[in-house]
Amino acid sequence: MKIEQLYTGCLAQGAYYIESEGEVAIIDPLREIQQYIDKAASNKCKIKYILETHFHADFVSGHVDLANKTGATIVFGPGATTDYDIYSAVDGEELKVGKITIKVLHTPGHTLESVTYLLKDENGKDHAIFSGDTLFLGDVGRPDLAIKSDLTKEDLAEMLFDSLRNKIMTLADDVIVYPAHGAGSACGKNLSKETVGVLGEQKKTNYALRADMTKAEFVKEVLDGIAPPPQYFAKNAMMNKMGYDAFDTVLKTGDVALNPEEFETLANHKSALVLDVRPQSDFIKSHIPNSIFIGLNGQFAPWVGALITDIKQPIILVVPEGKSSEAVTRLSRVGYDNTLGYLKGGIDAWQAAGKAIETLTSISAEAFANKAKTSAIHILDVRKDGEYQASHIENAQHLSLDFINQKMNEISKDKTYYVHCAGGYRSVIAASILKARGFDKLIDVAGGFGAIKKTDLPTTDFVCPSTL
Repeated sequence: MKIEQLYTGCLAQGAYYIESEGEVAIIDPLREIQQYIDKAASNKCKIKYILETHFHADFVSGHVDLANKTGATIVFGPGATTDYDIYSAVDGEELKVGKITIKVLHTPGHTLESVTYLLKDENGKDHAIFSGDTLFLGDVGRPDLAIKSDLTKEDLAEMLFDSLRNKIMTLADDVIVYPAHGAGSACGKNLSKETVGVLGEQKKTNYALRADMTKAEFVKEVLDGIAPPPQYFAKNAMMNKMGYDAFDTVLKTGDVALNPEEFETLANHKSALVLDVRPQSDFIKSHIPNSIFIGLNGQFAPWVGALITDIKQPIILVVPEGKSSEAVTRLSRVGYDNTLGYLKGGIDAWQAAGKAIETLTSISAEAFANKAKTSAIHILDVRKDGEYQASHIENAQHLSLDFINQKMNEISKDKTYYVHCAGGYRSVIAASILKARGFDKLIDVAGGFGAIKKTDLPTTDFVCPSTL
């Protein structure tokens, strides 16, 4: 038996490769599926099952492409309906992969069709659970994504309570827990940075698994403090239900080199969004007017999904040398399949062609602190609500990047804003969006709140986020 976790940091997502006696099951595969095909081929194995824990909302799974290329059977839990062929397993059903058994445990709550896959070794001993978004390390899945007219988030939370108590907590403490996500995912509130654990430890430390917890207490605590889901979640879930264009096609049409004239034509006449994915320091020095920055060196795909509201938006890319394929791939992971190409030669080629560029003013935290202490300035904090509430600069205005498109009317184009986040990535994203909307008096604070705290600029007393 071989189990391998294939973890993708940008999405904080874990896919799984399970192998026994020449047969393979893949759990929750990413959009780019060749890695699974190659791994199975190198081990002289055949992919038998593609096991989906639920209809994912935070990324587009590779299940449809993988089934088309390998002939493997896509398995979902009870009640799942799709526009493509699947096998809908029943609660308690057992699937054989070589000498091991994978038992389907229906665990509704995060979504109605959610399942946990219990792996039994060749001796029939419970070895591990692949818990999807039902159980994370340190948290459980949010129960507000599958709401219907006759079903509330409270109803789903009650289902999740029962699923955890009746299907998962009854298992032995030494059972390994392989969740679908870790820290950084928006599918839960307080996920651990660890990506593998054991059930006994979760029973002791996970707030949602307290033995003396009532259902009412569970519902209250699980729902407390959940931020609204990013706008792309519902769109990704629908793609996972209905199917999508083959990844090979998306990559072929998106990874196309464009000269500056072709690039400019697409921007001006095809309403293509210019998305700059270089490091923020490069964007600050020079960028194409009205381009949006979301760097590959951060949580690229989730921020694209949160901020580019039209999932079918035509996109053209400014990329670091040799990164065009990676950028198209990472866009496709969250369903942005309409990339039309990238600027060949980058900003250097753009400038050589006589095209206009712009810069973004950025100052050090020390210079910012001196300015703030000697002048009345406008400070814009674009961190998340919890970060701002935990501690912030006195008199700073809060405008979370997550909601910048909806709340832009809360700031004025006539004022000069000093923009900061936690470390410098999100503030440049925010500044780029605001600049493209006509806010031209923006100054980025390099290093963000992390650097600001090292100065003597007053901040509010720290409040532990867990108490908020």
